[in-house]
Amino acid sequence: MTETRGPFVGVSAVVIRNGAVLLGRRRGAHGDGTWAFPGGKVAPGEDPRLTVARELEEETGLRATQISQIAWTSDIFPTDGLHYVTLHHLVEATGEPQVREPDKAHEWLWWRDPDRLPTPMFGPAEALWATGWRPPKI
Repeated sequence: MTETRGPFVGVSAVVIRNGAVLLGRRRGAHGDGTWAFPGGKVAPGEDPRLTVARELEEETGLRATQISQIAWTSDIFPTDGLHYVTLHHLVEATGEPQVREPDKAHEWLWWRDPDRLPTPMFGPAEALWATGWRPPKI
């Protein structure tokens, strides 16, 4: 059995535009091939909202214009021996998504059915849905 490291603090950026939510298919790190919101690990001493804006721009090229916290989840990845507490944020952003880190994402797309997400979903996104939270209808 792999020893679990953490908990680390991670963030997700739930970006909704014209009734669609932005999702990316992960590549490389834990969760390879699953669908996820943009996000990443909070650096020591970094404000989580700044992490959201930084990760969103690094991964997709989008610029956050408004960030509000939604919820948090406790996410354990037994295969990778990792434990994250993920802070989920609702984000308004400008620009069009691009794959800016091809070693981390296969693609970005606007998913048009925010009531039902594609499978397989990345653990933190799945855990957010399990709380009962749903995106506002925009």
